[in-house]
Amino acid sequence: MTKRVAIVTGANKGIGYAVVQALCKQFDGDVLLTGRSEERCKAAVAELQKQGMSPKYHQMDLDDQTSINKLRDFVKEQYGGIDVLVNNAGIAFKAASTAPFSEQATVSCATNFYGTLNVCNTLFPLLRPHARVSNVSSMASQMSIAKCSDEIKAKFKDPKITMDQLKALIQQFIDAAQTDSHQKQGFASSAYGMSKVGVTVMSFIQQRELNSDPREDIVVNACCPGYVDTDMTSHKGHKTVEQGNEIIHLYF
Repeated sequence: MTKRVAIVTGANKGIGYAVVQALCKQFDGDVLLTGRSEERCKAAVAELQKQGMSPKYHQMDLDDQTSINKLRDFVKEQYGGIDVLVNNAGIAFKAASTAPFSEQATVSCATNFYGTLNVCNTLFPLLRPHARVSNVSSMASQMSIAKCSDEIKAKFKDPKITMDQLKALIQQFIDAAQTDSHQKQGFASSAYGMSKVGVTVMSFIQQRELNSDPREDIVVNACCPGYVDTDMTSHKGHKTVEQGNEIIHLYF
C-alpha cells in the first residue's frame, strides 16, 4: 500500500515547526519537514525525535528551483504522490530594516510569491485525489489590498483573473517600487503585504483551476495564522506557534 505523506515547507522553526509537531500526532503517514539549511532541518528532526515523534526531512530552498526539483523527485520516488502540502516558507524584512523599499519589494515578492508559486507548479502534479494544500498568507494581505487604489484592487479581486495576469500585477508592483512610484500607481507601501496579496489571489486561481482537474476533491486554501511569536515577528506576536498552527489545521 502506498504510504501517505504531508510536506511542510520552512518547517525547521516557528509556525512550520508547530505544524510538523501537530501532523506527527494526527496524520496517518510520513511528515516531511523541509527548510533551506539541511543542518537546521536535522536539528529540528532530532528535537522532535526527543519528543517521541518521527518526522523525515529534505532540504528545499524556496529561491532555488534545483532544490525544489530534487524534493519533487524524492517525493515521487518514495511516495508516488502528495496528500498534504503546507506552503509555510517565506521571509519578512524587519520593521527597522534599512534596506531600500525597492530591494524589499523585489526580495519579498521573489521569495513569498514567485518562490511559493514555483513550489506549487513543481509539486501540484503529484497531488493525489483528496489532497489538501494550505498556502500560508497573512492578514497583511488584507491590510495591503485595502490600501490599493480602486483600479488595482479591482484587478486583484477580478474572479476571472489568470495566473499570468496576477504575475504581471506583482511584477508591475516590483517595477514601480524601483522608482518609488508604487503608491502613485495604486499599490500599498508594504513589500511583505503585497507579496502576500499575491499568495492569497494565487490560491483562489489554483482552486479554480483544480476544480476542473480530473483528480477529485483537491482543496487549496490561503490562511493567516495571526500575529505569532516567532523570529519573523521579532517575537512581538501575541499568539503562540501552537495557536497559529490551529488556524492552518482548520483547512486540512
